[in-house]
Amino acid sequence: MELADKIRILADSAKYDVSCSSSGSSRKNVPGGIGNGHVSGICHSWSSDGRCISLLKILLSNECIYNCTYCVNRVSNDIPRASFTTDELVDLTIGFYRRNYIEGLFLSSAILKSPDHTMEIMLQVVQKLRLDYRFNGYIHLKAIPGADFRLMEEAGKFADRMSVNIELPSDQGLKLLAPQKNQKALLQPMGFIHSQILDARSEKTYRKKSRLFVPAGQTTQLIVGATPDPDLKILNLSQSLYKSFFLKRVYYSAYVPVRVHPNLPAISSPPLLREHRLYQADWLLRFYGFDARELLNEANPNFDPDLDPKSSWALKNLHLFPVEINRAGYEMLLRVPGIGVRSAQRIITARKVHALNFDGLSKLGIVMKRARYFITCQGKFCGDRDMKENTIKQGLLTKPPRTLPNKPPWEQLSLFSFPAHSGEDFQNTVLGEL
Repeated sequence: MELADKIRILADSAKYDVSCSSSGSSRKNVPGGIGNGHVSGICHSWSSDGRCISLLKILLSNECIYNCTYCVNRVSNDIPRASFTTDELVDLTIGFYRRNYIEGLFLSSAILKSPDHTMEIMLQVVQKLRLDYRFNGYIHLKAIPGADFRLMEEAGKFADRMSVNIELPSDQGLKLLAPQKNQKALLQPMGFIHSQILDARSEKTYRKKSRLFVPAGQTTQLIVGATPDPDLKILNLSQSLYKSFFLKRVYYSAYVPVRVHPNLPAISSPPLLREHRLYQADWLLRFYGFDARELLNEANPNFDPDLDPKSSWALKNLHLFPVEINRAGYEMLLRVPGIGVRSAQRIITARKVHALNFDGLSKLGIVMKRARYFITCQGKFCGDRDMKENTIKQGLLTKPPRTLPNKPPWEQLSLFSFPAHSGEDFQNTVLGEL
């Protein structure tokens, strides 16, 4: 098979894996080497302002011995199959890098022959890149569950980030859709990688030159919507993984319907809105001090599709609001809809100098469309006097009137496509300010 055909097949098969963020690496360049994963030259899959920076995201092979019902690469699926050799993949990565096509490598694989065989070839690839070509760019490597831990330990010395996809939120879901897998077998390599990361970090306290082991941490991916598991189950699992293994990220992937099967949901398109709500809730867990049980419970196990999770939480806890913007603590400010981490820090800094009023809040990055129902400034309240859930929800969902009268029939095309809402709201949405 021609190399171009392999690239087309294996790049297409890799698109279902979303966990390819490269933040956190600190691998420096060396004299005579190429590439740089250090802070000054680190390559992200997505930057903080939403720009996409390219990695070579590809599978070593899509020839899988497993028959997971939800997976396009399952052994029973009649699709074109291909596998790279070690030299082909190394030459491809170096060639693309020298042409400035990419800035790093994201390497995953189906299970080719056996977990050990697959992991061994992936190890050979990263070893050759680092040692023979002295490649110091970013490398994200998938750890293969079931492979020998000695192979994972060796691979972790050369990779910046490793990840083990936990796939489905429950062991029951795995038994139903992927009977060759179980949650315990997926969690064991995550625990091993975590212990090795801690060991490498502890060496820094007593060794001048300590070993590198997955310096950018580990991540995982959960498929959303392939099983009937509610959002509460998914969020509780994510919270447990963060606490147990100190994961950098849990990525959520809306299930893409790849086949018709009685064990799979009968949907025509991926549940992208549900995926979006889980990402918002995940942000609240990691940066806003929320607990999964605060956001959801058995009575309400799924997120409201109309409102973001923080606004939904605030509406269910109206007894805590409104809060005085000039006196509320940092933790409470973070729980106000429309106030993000950076805007809360700005409020704390600004009110040391003078008392804040409503005119100055927007300049601090607060989304007043949401925040005005939950705050007071110097004792003044600018939301509806009727502090009832339905009234506030209606106000949150009402779109503001357009401020551009007599819009011309033509419109200058833009290089970027922005949503119809305000620039303030768009900026805070992109940057994760809820």
